[in-house]
Amino acid sequence: MTRAADRWFVLALAVLGGSYVLLVAALLAVDVLYTSPGQVRAVLDEPYIRAAIRLSVLSATVTTILALWVAVPLGYLLSRTAFPGKAVVELLVDVPLVLPPLVVGISLLVLFQTAPGRVVEAVVPVTYRVPAVILAQFAVVTAFAVRTMRVTFDGIDPRAERVALTLGCSRAGAFRRVALPAARRGMLAAATLAWARALGEFGPVQVFAGATPGKTVVLPTAVFLEAQVGRLDAALAVSLVMVAVAGVVLVLTRLLGLRAGDRS
Repeated sequence: MTRAADRWFVLALAVLGGSYVLLVAALLAVDVLYTSPGQVRAVLDEPYIRAAIRLSVLSATVTTILALWVAVPLGYLLSRTAFPGKAVVELLVDVPLVLPPLVVGISLLVLFQTAPGRVVEAVVPVTYRVPAVILAQFAVVTAFAVRTMRVTFDGIDPRAERVALTLGCSRAGAFRRVALPAARRGMLAAATLAWARALGEFGPVQVFAGATPGKTVVLPTAVFLEAQVGRLDAALAVSLVMVAVAGVVLVLTRLLGLRAGDRS
């Protein structure tokens, strides 16, 4: 009786969980089956799509470097130290994770309409330009990178750092010589996830940077524009490029030993 009940329980779990797995598989199958290699090549030959690819790769790379520059020290700080206002900092870091993407874009747009924002604009034009693309991506991506780095440092035994301190190493020296090398795989995973997330960011980029072909259009925006004018075949072709990138990213994160789910 118990074994039969167990089998029914496992079957129920499989049906419930499998429904979502089948949905994802169906989405991927539709992308592949309803797009031919010729359509993909034709779309990729269009100048504005090539410009979107270049901008997407460039902005995602710059965004990832900036995100790691912030995420590594902040993740270490949140993992290893207790300080006044830590809970507030953690809350603020998590805000981009739960905010609707469009809200992030609108908030950035309003920020650069304030007096400090206009001062920045007078020196370096940002809104509706390439810096807006990078800043919109950075505002969202960094939260995921910080999460990943905190999980990484939480999983590293701090005793090695304490030993380094007793041997005369400074706190900065222990961080540089002990913690950073131990966190190398986590940093690579954070960079991979951040790059993929930046490549697929749409809402904030659309609102804050606009959609000027050849200037601020990135791959997700290109998909949206193609779908808006009824060119679903072209939208699917561009989507396949992003699906391929996502697949590579997932493989890399598993090879690095940190699943995408560890970011949350």
